[in-house]
Amino acid sequence: MATTKRIEIMDTTLRDGEQTSGVSFSASEKLTIAKLLLEELKVDRIEIASARVSEGEFQAVKAITSWANEEGFIDKIEVLTFVDNGVSIDWMLEAGAKVQNLLTKGSLNHLTYQLKKTPEQHFKEISEVIAQAKSKGIETNVYLEDWSNGMRHSKDYVLEFLAFLATQPVKRIMLPDTLGILTPRESYEFISEIRSIYPYLHFDFHAHNDYDLGVSNVMEALKAGIDGLHLTVNGMGERAGNAPMASTIAVINDFLPEIKIGVNEKVLYTVSKLVENFTGVMIPANKPIIGANVFTQTAGIHADGDNKKNLYFSDLMPERFGRKRQYALGKSSGKANIQKNLQELGLQLNDEDLRKVTQRIIELGDKKQMVTKEDLPYIISDVLDNSYEEKVKVNSYVLTHSKGLRPSTTVSITIEDDTFEENAQGDGQFDAFMNAIRSIFKRKKTALPDLIDYAVRIPPGSRSDALCETTITWKNSEKEFKTRGLDSDQTVSAIKATEKMLNIVVN
Repeated sequence: MATTKRIEIMDTTLRDGEQTSGVSFSASEKLTIAKLLLEELKVDRIEIASARVSEGEFQAVKAITSWANEEGFIDKIEVLTFVDNGVSIDWMLEAGAKVQNLLTKGSLNHLTYQLKKTPEQHFKEISEVIAQAKSKGIETNVYLEDWSNGMRHSKDYVLEFLAFLATQPVKRIMLPDTLGILTPRESYEFISEIRSIYPYLHFDFHAHNDYDLGVSNVMEALKAGIDGLHLTVNGMGERAGNAPMASTIAVINDFLPEIKIGVNEKVLYTVSKLVENFTGVMIPANKPIIGANVFTQTAGIHADGDNKKNLYFSDLMPERFGRKRQYALGKSSGKANIQKNLQELGLQLNDEDLRKVTQRIIELGDKKQMVTKEDLPYIISDVLDNSYEEKVKVNSYVLTHSKGLRPSTTVSITIEDDTFEENAQGDGQFDAFMNAIRSIFKRKKTALPDLIDYAVRIPPGSRSDALCETTITWKNSEKEFKTRGLDSDQTVSAIKATEKMLNIVVN
């Protein structure tokens, strides 16, 4: 029987993720996210800030460490620190943090040209910082910045550095692909080599996503024996971001049975939406696991297959992530898609009515308009609200609105077998349209009812801008009655409602 290995998941959304261009969390937002990550998502650790950055950062760290002390999470709270003669450590002590992630140079290139120091000088300063931290009760993890380029171009230096760290009281050694340049093969080979030399040290892997290889590199790092992963919610981070939390968790659970993690999948979507709201960085609709479209079937054949022994289901079930499968309504929709949505609304249609509604949705899709489930009752009402013989048809119209000129309309309509064309002006485009229509019916010696109320609304709960419904109340000498029109354009929906009124009058 294969043995399983428990992997630590460290979330660095509040530190590395905050390096996303234009993103800055407030202290209260950081505390809210920290609580959700540890209490609900159940990640093992969180990296929440960089030392010495700002007063706001200091206050955020103090708020989080105060809460973490009360709830027993203080050992799970980590802060990025620097080799700075203990300044970062003093900052941490005042902020109440107990775990430092010490940033060091993992490539000879960075060491030589950025710090302008020798390996011996760098190692000496690092050992002094680690000793000082230990004396003050602070635990140390060490980042090897630019480690991936170090392994490519100065491997001897990296191995010398690791040999030094193996003698130090360090809990974790963190191997970042700082510039996101690794291939999956390199990720596996580099980590395997280090793992074979130091089988008992704890190594974390920190992947960036510049080539969109973050999740693939993480998979190979796990196969090579890595002990921990650094991830961010929604893949946030500098440049193209970090390896994304949601995709990585799903991949581990589905494809790496020898790896065990403690993350609660059902909370992934909740955390992702919260971070989206706080940052204003929108989740792409096609982003795996958390995107709006990932559990949405668009093609009618797929919805039909779902009805027939779940032919289009996979292990990636939406319920795992606190979500539901949806069936999109558009030009690719078939009757099966629409029936799925009708079932959720508790509605039923006969075959002929379903055919009419399907055709109307396809027409909207051809206009590149998105229809939602909440739009369906309005579409049904509009399509099926034809209890009359169609004797009047609005063939075409031109609506004009120019600055300094009265709105005008030219309209062509057919009444029974006769076609009429008229032009008129009005106080607005619809008023001009009505004046033209009244002129035509005046020629026919037919009086039209008065318009006494005009209401426009979108379907409640609809997330689309595809449809608005215009309801017009008319009054003649005999009665009041209402007609409705449905379209993406408010004026057009009013014209459709008026066309229904004309058919009622003529019939």
